Formats: sequence, C-alpha cells, structure tokens
Amino acid sequence: MQNPATELLATIDEYLPKLKLLIEEDSSLKPLPNKWSKKEIIGHLIDSAQNNVRRFIVAQYEQNPVITYRQDDWVSINNYQTWLVEDLIQLWYLLNKQISSILNNSPGEVLQRTCQTESLHSIEWLANDYIKHLKHHLHQALNLTPIAYP
Repeated sequence: MQNPATELLATIDEYLPKLKLLIEEDSSLKPLPNKWSKKEIIGHLIDSAQNNVRRFIVAQYEQNPVITYRQDDWVSINNYQTWLVEDLIQLWYLLNKQISSILNNSPGEVLQRTCQTESLHSIEWLANDYIKHLKHHLHQALNLTPIAYP
C-alpha cells in the first residue's frame, strides 16, 4: 500500500488540471433540488478536508478525540453556490496539500493513534478512507466513471 501522504499528493496533482476545466455556469447546476451541484461537491470536499486536518492533528495530542460533522449543514452554511468555482478549486487544492504535509510529517507510530468519527479508527485508516472518499466525489464532480464509496 502506498504512503497516504504520497498518494494524496499524487491524487490532487492528477485531478487539479481536470477540475480547472470546469465551467462556472455548469458548476452551479443542481441535478435535482436536493442534490449537490459540482460547486457544492467541491465544497463538501473542502469541508471534509478541514475536518480531517483537525482529526489528523488533534489525534496526535489527545486520546481518541471525537470529531464528526454534519455534511449537509456545512455545505449549506458555507453557501458554496455563491463561490467562484476557481476559488473553490484553489482552496480544495491547498487544504489537501496541507493534509499531505501533516501526514508526511507524522511518524509511523503516530499514524496508529485513533480518532472517533462514526466509529474509532487510526489516523492511517482515516487517511486512506479520506483518499477513497475524495476520488469518489471527484469522479462525481467531473462526470467520470463512478467510483463506489461505502
């Protein structure tokens, strides 16, 4: 299995050029009133990144911290529909570079520390799951072949 920090960096570098091809008007379209637009999907990935930054840092100095979030509320409160898609992409990219740096600077034993989300998982497990989640939603936003995510 590839190092999560390296895999994340490779993933964001692979998808960034594709994201930069998104058109502003198309990115705001909602497929259904209760479904996220491409902007909101990217916004959700920003929210996920912010919550994982917190998980990956706090789990290094607290015992089994509980860090969850309500994704629909985060997307709604951040009002990503009003953002420029290029700003969302830039923020998404920088946050993921930060996550890669955090993971890269975390010694192997630290990656085994745990954090409570819906259940208790190691930082390493959360990092690998985060990458799967990221790819799943990137494929949605870019209209690529779907990638299943549990």
